[in-house]
Amino acid sequence: MEHSGEDRPAVVIRVVAVAAVGLALLLGPQLARGLVAPLTALVVAAFAYAVLLAVAEFRGWRLLPPRVATAFDGVLVLVACGLTGGAESIMVALLPLIVIAASVRGGAVVGRLAAVVAGAGFTVGSVLGSDAEVPLADRWLAGAWWTGFLVAAAVLVGALVQMLERQLAAAAAARSEHEAFLEERDLRARLLAAQQARLDGVRVVLHEFRTPVASLTALSADLAADRLPEPSRAVATRLLAEHAVHLRDMLDGLADVAVTDGSPIGRVRARVVALSELADAVLDAAGVAAARRRPSVAPEGAAVRCDPQRLRRVLTNLVENAARHSGDAPVELDLRHADGVLVAEVRDRGPGLPPGQEGVVTAKGVALGERRGTAGLGLWIVEALVAAMDGELSLEPRDGGGLVAHLELPLPAP
Repeated sequence: MEHSGEDRPAVVIRVVAVAAVGLALLLGPQLARGLVAPLTALVVAAFAYAVLLAVAEFRGWRLLPPRVATAFDGVLVLVACGLTGGAESIMVALLPLIVIAASVRGGAVVGRLAAVVAGAGFTVGSVLGSDAEVPLADRWLAGAWWTGFLVAAAVLVGALVQMLERQLAAAAAARSEHEAFLEERDLRARLLAAQQARLDGVRVVLHEFRTPVASLTALSADLAADRLPEPSRAVATRLLAEHAVHLRDMLDGLADVAVTDGSPIGRVRARVVALSELADAVLDAAGVAAARRRPSVAPEGAAVRCDPQRLRRVLTNLVENAARHSGDAPVELDLRHADGVLVAEVRDRGPGLPPGQEGVVTAKGVALGERRGTAGLGLWIVEALVAAMDGELSLEPRDGGGLVAHLELPLPAP
């Protein structure tokens, strides 16, 4: 079902105009000049036509193209002018409405052509339909005057329509330019975000490689210099192997960064890990002396299925921070697994955090205490890794002084 294409104001004006003509004839029957019957039939037919077009418009039916309807309106008005006095007919006041409608719907050229045709038609109606007592010169004068008036109206309306079209075109161009600007800004923002993500990835890699590389360097130097007794040599060899595996996992994560979106988190590589082995590996990687270690695992012999590379990075960063700020005090690492949730707590006896800094300290680039002015990536990396594993991390003051890093991770059963 197609729409007729007319504006609703136009169909309403048509109905009102025909009703006004009928009311004028009812109140002033002398306007009919003795032609009451044909004029009444014409008004009734015109009113029925106007109502039909109005109903079609409001229901979305297609009866007549708008230009055809305007032309038919003009014919009806000219016939009414001829029947109601020609040069002296009050119906001529409807002709400017016809010319305006033609100018709006067809443009300036069509509007001026419609004005000339309507003026010529009115001139003919004025010459042939005027009363006998109206001089011929007056009939021609009325026709010429109204023709000029209609042409002037068409020119004015055409100019206004062109001005409106130019304004609409300018507005459309401005909107298009604004949309292009927004698209360019969004693209620039995405490119900058992608570049920043890659830079963050590089910074994370540099930060995370520092600890195992430093430990490898020290252990290799001790082994090369043959400064370690036999039991310590076995431990050093085991640590070298563990650091090598850890570096391999980190390189795998770096490869993920290169082929994905630049995320410093990397891809999940889950496997079963014994919690006691994880605790020892974390304390070794963080460089915590044996005398300061307080590991605890529950239940005894527990193992979980997780991404050990990610989890080790999280716990190593937390333990490193605890060891760095605790002086010679012990560092406690508590790992508990129950009901599919791994709970890890790192407790120290350091200075803790200033009030209100619990949420700020995990932001990128924030470093407090003696680390102020450094890159400030450790806890930001922890926060990002924990979020990637759907976990929750909280930093809370410890009774008696110090800090408790409380971590909860949902994990599947091994």
